[in-house]
Amino acid sequence: MRTVELLLDEAADLAVRKAWRRLADAGLPSQARHRSPTNSPHLTLAACPELTAAIRWELAEAAATLPLPVRCTGVVRFERPTSVLAWALDLDSALAGLHRRVWDAVASDSPPETLNPLHEPGRWSPHITLGRTRRAGAFADRRVAELLPAPPLSLRLTTLRSYDTRTGALEVLEPRS
Repeated sequence: MRTVELLLDEAADLAVRKAWRRLADAGLPSQARHRSPTNSPHLTLAACPELTAAIRWELAEAAATLPLPVRCTGVVRFERPTSVLAWALDLDSALAGLHRRVWDAVASDSPPETLNPLHEPGRWSPHITLGRTRRAGAFADRRVAELLPAPPLSLRLTTLRSYDTRTGALEVLEPRS
């Protein structure tokens, strides 16, 4: 599977890593515990089985719209098959438009059953994951939010990349020249 993700500007990346560290120091699930050199704060837009030539062409056009400023709206929790604690992002028209372009690109050349329905426009909730676990309710304690530094009011999404879940390889998806 190949993800399509956006990386954060340096200041926002550092703020997220600080939040990861605080959660880990408090003994809570944290992305800081993922020791892979490819682990970095990001916003996942979509995932697909492979990046075909057609998908790559469209993603190069989407990458040309970066950097993109976005606003954080606060802490959010998701209870899905996993418990997730994250900083939510405002889904303004610019971010929604970029997400739609990426979704359309991956959907155009991927079998529909291989796409994550939670990434589909209208269902997608833009967020930057701080901690995740299979333990239900892990972040239900109201004090969890008090452990976190305040999210940056705004940040910039700077780089489009893909992560290959089979090989662990990262690839920066550059705009066309």
